[in-house]
Amino acid sequence: MSIHPTAIIDKSAIIENNVSIGPFSIVYSNVVIKKDTKIESYCQIGYPSLNTNISESLVVENNSLIRSNSIIYSSSLLGSYLVTGHNVVIRENTIVGRNVQIGTNSEIQGDCSIGNYVKFQSGVFVGKNTIIKDFVWILSNVILTNDPTPPSNILTGPTINEYAVICAGSIILP
Repeated sequence: MSIHPTAIIDKSAIIENNVSIGPFSIVYSNVVIKKDTKIESYCQIGYPSLNTNISESLVVENNSLIRSNSIIYSSSLLGSYLVTGHNVVIRENTIVGRNVQIGTNSEIQGDCSIGNYVKFQSGVFVGKNTIIKDFVWILSNVILTNDPTPPSNILTGPTINEYAVICAGSIILP
């Protein structure tokens, strides 16, 4: 295990073997980081949600790479071999499959389900309640919205089926 001396790790966090945590990163309570995972500098892992009903652990499965300045909220499950770019935000209650790549400056707004072998290029925005199935490729600057008739109080994310490719700059409505 290699934890930089400037990293702040909550005593209740579970850090498995061969995990690396970079400078000035914070690992909050209720976090499990599985073996062979690397977290780069200035990351916040298990960031507390403002929703007080959320108290489940954040689990980062083995062999993952979370690049610098990323914020991952509590109460999510991130599958093995996850790779993020820099400045990625993953909000609470998100399930991410294995072998997923999330590009730099991408944001997942929470309550989302992302399948296995999904690839996001840079700048992808995923609205709340979105479902992305296996083997999907989403190119740069795609926006997946969650309000079918804005402005409204309806939040229903789109469902992207297996093997879909969404071209750069697309806006997908629910």
